[in-house]
Amino acid sequence: MSGVNKVILVGHLGKDPEVRHLENGVNVASFSLATTETITNKNGEKQDLTEWHNIVVWRGLADVAEKYLKKGKQIYVEGKIRTRSWDDKEGVKRYTTEIVADSFTMLGKKEDGGNSNSGNMNTSIPSASEIVNSAGGEDDLPF
Repeated sequence: MSGVNKVILVGHLGKDPEVRHLENGVNVASFSLATTETITNKNGEKQDLTEWHNIVVWRGLADVAEKYLKKGKQIYVEGKIRTRSWDDKEGVKRYTTEIVADSFTMLGKKEDGGNSNSGNMNTSIPSASEIVNSAGGEDDLPF
């Protein structure tokens, strides 16, 4: 049986996306995402716990991220966990764990660039994957 590597996050961007344009014409964007949960500690006090995630998006999603995502915006992200390694300048092996996003949807108030509609259920901003797919898709997969 195969394993499952699926991540779903809802959080706020910690910074504007950093977009790199690679030599082969592929774009990649990266940004941090904060997820916060509220717990009650042993003294009965509410306490917020924030976890920071490094998010990476490729190709068409990177273009959408560059155009629409800004620090503080709330988004819904689906993707997978990836850990990669490299050797630094001193030859020490370094590791980082990232979320490679397959899709994201902008959330929040409409004036903030999200898709909440203040009572108007017929108006919405499309998800990033809908924008990419309407532009012809992001890969050459035959299925």
